[in-house]
Amino acid sequence: MSKTFASLGVPEAIARSLAKRGITEPFPIQAATIPDGLAGRDLTGKAPTGSGKTIAFGIPMVARVKRANPKRPKGLVLAPTRELALQVADELRAMSGDLRVLAVYGGAGIEPQIKQLRAGVDIVVACPGRLLDLMERRACDLRDVSFAVIDEADRMADMGFLPDVRRILDETAEQRQTVLFSATLDGAVDQLVKHYQHDPVVHEMPDEQAGDIKHHFWVSERHDRVALLAQIVDRTGPTIVFCRTKHGSDRVARQLGTAGVKAAAIHGNRSQAQRERALRAFHNGEVAALVATDVAARGIHVEGVTCVVHYDIPADHKDYIHRSGRTGRAGGDGTVVALLDKAQRKDAVKLKKAAGVGDVEIDVPDVDSLPEGAQQAFRKPKARDRVRPERAERPAGRAERPARAERPARDDRPARDDRPARSNRPKPEAKRSEWRSDDRPSRPRAERPDRAERADRVDRDDRAARAQARNESPSSTNRAERRKGQFTESERRAKAEANERAEGGREGRGGRSERPARSGRPASSRDDARVLPAGTAGSDKVRPSGASRRKAKRDVLVAAGEDVPRSKKRRSGKPRPAAAR
Repeated sequence: MSKTFASLGVPEAIARSLAKRGITEPFPIQAATIPDGLAGRDLTGKAPTGSGKTIAFGIPMVARVKRANPKRPKGLVLAPTRELALQVADELRAMSGDLRVLAVYGGAGIEPQIKQLRAGVDIVVACPGRLLDLMERRACDLRDVSFAVIDEADRMADMGFLPDVRRILDETAEQRQTVLFSATLDGAVDQLVKHYQHDPVVHEMPDEQAGDIKHHFWVSERHDRVALLAQIVDRTGPTIVFCRTKHGSDRVARQLGTAGVKAAAIHGNRSQAQRERALRAFHNGEVAALVATDVAARGIHVEGVTCVVHYDIPADHKDYIHRSGRTGRAGGDGTVVALLDKAQRKDAVKLKKAAGVGDVEIDVPDVDSLPEGAQQAFRKPKARDRVRPERAERPAGRAERPARAERPARDDRPARDDRPARSNRPKPEAKRSEWRSDDRPSRPRAERPDRAERADRVDRDDRAARAQARNESPSSTNRAERRKGQFTESERRAKAEANERAEGGREGRGGRSERPARSGRPASSRDDARVLPAGTAGSDKVRPSGASRRKAKRDVLVAAGEDVPRSKKRRSGKPRPAAAR
């Protein structure tokens, strides 16, 4: 006879809330631990991941915890990761009824958490680091905690949280009920049990309760790994892909998206909102692959994971076990695929032996050997697999169509010269006017006048006459001709005589007109010997650049044996050096 929650002594309100969610029969770990937990005894549970441990300690906690004062909760759950803390808090809220449950973790604002603690919280689900921060701020006092749970204790030890866990438990009440769950109970976890539990009841679940998980070790080089991964996800369905680094997780998720597989990344560098969205999208089936680091290897309850792929094989066999535990949960079947390079064969052999996965050969990839996921039944057949009905009904042979040899030869066809001319070809009986969609009568072509009879055409002679008229217009008159009309004949004659007299005066003075002396410079100071002959480079008749003229003048004066005057023009503000004597 199968057990029920009511037969285990679970309060009716809690059993009714579980039944509304479709949970009516307890798992083995729940059936073994719930009676002792309701009796108030300390518990130590060893069970594989996914065996229902949250409900196993959640029912006794919700049944025994009472209303708490502000800042002083009475129930405490310690979890190693934010995702696990949120998952446990959601599960407890679904069962608690009127109890107030708060999840505190890093990566989120601390002020809203402090505000809720001040308002009053009955159960706190916390990550150790953020809870210590709240305790230092005096926002949370643990002296009233009467029920404490340490979930995933072995994961706590691996992540180095055990010193923080000890500090937190030391602040709780001495007369408390302590429940500890872990996949292993050796080493540091055993020391935690001895120091913080009193006469605990130990419940160990056999590993055979897990589902049938098939392990595959495939040799695949890096450049071929993403394409192989896309095929694995397409065949098996919802898949969690584990990578060694955070950047590697982002890269693989991006490459899977390029390959046509919807994927989301989850790791420590992602914000809490991004991690929650990724998990929610994976839960809802919006993404087919969840690419994660070891942050998702433990404690995250993801339903329906059919395959786990180790994109990078872990160095520790414990990480391999916990990663692989994401599939085959609660008695279901699962597939685990580990991808490795050729140089990692020895490491893979050691990993298999330490993890105890059995005699699994290291082989080449064979995607067809993996079990098909449930999504394959709802997919449409590919284009190459579909058979069109019209093609199926078409006769197989094409004998009805005349063979090419039976057609008339090209030589038998009428030559182009033998064909009737275009003008002699028979015209269609219907007139063009009958083809028109409207009833408008069309004018016959014969009624149009000939080109020679058209009056609106302009003769070529008329065009030439108009062009000549445009050229003879006043606007095209020459400028010199227009200027002739500005002066009378007597005025033009008087101006010409004045110009002749001016030219004659210049010739009488040797071709140079007398110019007045510059102001401030006496005319007597000019030296007639320095007048340059006509035709020289620096003369008045030839006007090259100023520098060449000045150089020509200096050359003439030097040849005549005279002193060269010093130039008054300075090209810079610096004083010139003294002349050498």
